[in-house]
Amino acid sequence: MPSEVPGLAARRIAADILDGVLHKHRTLDEQLDGAAAHPGLKALSDRDRALMRRLVATILRRLGTLGHVLSRLLDRGIPTDAPRAQSALLIGAAQILWMDVPDHAAVDLSVRLAQSDRRAAKYAGLINAVLRRCAREGQALIEEVKSQTLDVPAWLFARWVAHYGETIARDIALAIGHEPSLDITVKSDPEHWATRLHGEMLPTGSVRTLLHGSVTMLPGFTDGQWWVQDAAAALPARLFGDVAGKVIADLCAAPGGKTAQLVQAGAHVTAVDRSPARMARLRDNLGRLALKADATVADAAEWQGGNHGGGFDGILVDAPCTSTGTIRRHPDIAWLRQEADINALAALQKRLLQRAVTLLKPGGTLIYCTCSLEVEEGEQAISALLATDSAVRRAPIAPCEVAGLSEIVTEQGDLRTLPCHLPHNDPRLSGLDGFYAARLVKS
Repeated sequence: MPSEVPGLAARRIAADILDGVLHKHRTLDEQLDGAAAHPGLKALSDRDRALMRRLVATILRRLGTLGHVLSRLLDRGIPTDAPRAQSALLIGAAQILWMDVPDHAAVDLSVRLAQSDRRAAKYAGLINAVLRRCAREGQALIEEVKSQTLDVPAWLFARWVAHYGETIARDIALAIGHEPSLDITVKSDPEHWATRLHGEMLPTGSVRTLLHGSVTMLPGFTDGQWWVQDAAAALPARLFGDVAGKVIADLCAAPGGKTAQLVQAGAHVTAVDRSPARMARLRDNLGRLALKADATVADAAEWQGGNHGGGFDGILVDAPCTSTGTIRRHPDIAWLRQEADINALAALQKRLLQRAVTLLKPGGTLIYCTCSLEVEEGEQAISALLATDSAVRRAPIAPCEVAGLSEIVTEQGDLRTLPCHLPHNDPRLSGLDGFYAARLVKS
């Protein structure tokens, strides 16, 4: 039986998940966790599961470069009539070029992967020959283009050049090519947890570590001392200032990192999300952290405020968006999103903002944020609201509120983090998710 070959099952599942992203438009998250996760994952060892995840992430991070290399090694291009042949080539080449796998093992397992599929089997000889050539010539073919921009879809890179300029756009592309660190938000004593988790404390108070493997096995997870949250994602909730005793609504709240921050800081929080499955995850997360919030399943754009019809002291709108700021952590997003998605999401963001203003008490604070690098979902959404609604005004953010990092505060006083921010001598410890946040006050 082919399944007895060590490592083949991990590669077969990697091929299925790649096929899900590239041909069936399914996200990595839904294929790796939850009810719709790949059924074969349960049978994998921790080591094989980690290998499979790393394989898939490496391929999605380097998809443009892989396409370039393979097209140079194939006379007739990548076979289109057998998705498994395409996956076998990508999996083999990614291991040869970027992973610590012996070339002969990478070639052999990719050939076996093709042989185990009816349509791909006829390409086994071709896959063998191409991957052997890749081992000899692949690095030179990468050097030939020396371009990080190949690994960002052309439409997306063009937008970044238009909004941020060529230099910053290239810096962003370079930053999202690195596998990111693990960032966590701790309930208290970040210095202690930085030491325990062999990491470092960032100026913003998040703890950053290079530990890999199962998060649930790390010290402090089970007893609810911390939660996983990118350092940039941890900033918007802090922009309320002191929230002790205040009544705050967190709209589009799941999976609950920002809700947890607000509750931990002493706020009475109503968390709203339209997805029952995501809300169940939020409840689980808060349960592990021993934190309490009112959790409501509702469409935030139409929600009337529940028991707080009289208005909230603060509202956090963490709006659904294209998530292009999180490609370093979610490399599938680069290949799942299309430019047409931006306008549809911008329309939803506008509705959420309008609803939030009506739910806010006079004198209350509204924090709007998205994990997108696209200005329509950030800067333009806020300028459009301010131009049409005289009930709210901007309350500029000062650099001292974000650990003195003046480069992440815009001229208007909004927050704008980029993947190339927070540089570090070790590229694995650098970077932030791309976030936008604005603070508004109701008159």
